Amino acid sequence: MAPARPTTGRVSLVLTWDVVFYLGCFAFALISALVSEFYGYRIWGTFAAAGYGFAAAHSGWLLVSARLGRAPRGPLGSRWWGIAVIGLLAMIVPLVVLVIRRLTGVDWLVTPFSWAAQPEVWVIERSAGLLLQHGTPYIDVNALGRAPEVNDYTPYGPVMTVFGLPRALFGGTPLTNALTDARWMFALCASLCVIASLRMLKWPRIPVLSAQLAIACPLTALTWAVAGPDLAIVGLLVLACTLAAIGRAGWAGFVLALVISAKLIVAPAAAVLAVFVLCRRRAQAGQADAGHGEKPRDRRALAWFVTTLVTATVVLHLPVYLVAPDAFVEHVIRFPLGMGVVRSPAASPLPGHLIAETGSAGRVISLVLVAAAAVAMLVWLVRRPPATGSAALLRIVVGLGALVLLTPATRYGYLVYPLVLLGGVLAFRAAEQGLRPPRSRPGAATSS
Repeated sequence: MAPARPTTGRVSLVLTWDVVFYLGCFAFALISALVSEFYGYRIWGTFAAAGYGFAAAHSGWLLVSARLGRAPRGPLGSRWWGIAVIGLLAMIVPLVVLVIRRLTGVDWLVTPFSWAAQPEVWVIERSAGLLLQHGTPYIDVNALGRAPEVNDYTPYGPVMTVFGLPRALFGGTPLTNALTDARWMFALCASLCVIASLRMLKWPRIPVLSAQLAIACPLTALTWAVAGPDLAIVGLLVLACTLAAIGRAGWAGFVLALVISAKLIVAPAAAVLAVFVLCRRRAQAGQADAGHGEKPRDRRALAWFVTTLVTATVVLHLPVYLVAPDAFVEHVIRFPLGMGVVRSPAASPLPGHLIAETGSAGRVISLVLVAAAAVAMLVWLVRRPPATGSAALLRIVVGLGALVLLTPATRYGYLVYPLVLLGGVLAFRAAEQGLRPPRSRPGAATSS
């Protein structure tokens, strides 16, 4: 029996969501274009508003057609048209424009209204030059001969420096500078990680909602055009989860080591993936009374995951730490925690920051809330260990979301992590449903 076609009411509800979503994105892009203090944001908003406007108009046309009972036929009847146009006008075109604009050399001016790239792009490219010259991407902020400032810091792990190496090695002319802009490297890494993950998941049919959250959301599109490192990190994190889901525990540990060695904010994902690696096989087999052969195999997988993760993390950090241990601690640990010589500018008015700003007691309360969230996550992992890739990603979404919202030093841009990963959850579910064996129908004849 063929599956039932979606009812008109269901289609109308989905298309209504599309219209509301794209109109909200359009409003965000338009406001960015008109009032943002950053030049890159204004350029992005100008192009993105056109992309989101098209997507909203196209979805509105589909909605009206559905309610009139005249569903459009052909390619223009697909909801993916909105995603495609947003990808072009809100991601690719503004990135090209900003990369070309950056050749005018206005990066390091104290004038945000002229920046063609956000500071993290400059800082990561500079860190690669420092690594090649001095063996460490971190400068001693106490030996500058002047008062240090925010842009003197490189608040990333040593792996992040890799994205700046093409510029440090091959830059120097307008053409090579344009081709080696670190944003291309971030975008390439994120794209390759997604393609590799989809391939390992047997190319599932991705829901449009998944693409809306992971790609079309303004936080993703804006980050792609003006900065990018967070997208590379979240792409690697999805790849690590995919590897764990298909039983490649060692490779999952290695990729997660790369993630943690680039940005420490995603370190809590290690606990989730460790539990997932341990419980995946027996949970998927429905083994409440698992066989004796499965438990040693699960423990070996966990041991391989943890050993690879720890070894790779130490190997990636230790050489840089030994060259300049004080600088490493100042840049990678103290500064992101708001304890450095210069205070971190990550101060978006999210709950944790607002609570911390009430005084010393408020700061203690915000840290207690972070600790309470961590304990709650551990309890959730123990009581309901993830059995699938989507379940593991969902726990990472909740954990990172709580960390971003409750940490005293935080910023809106970090919300790109839970949003993109939530889109990943939907993609994983689509893959898992495709791999699930069909249920036998009641009353079906048994083959002889």
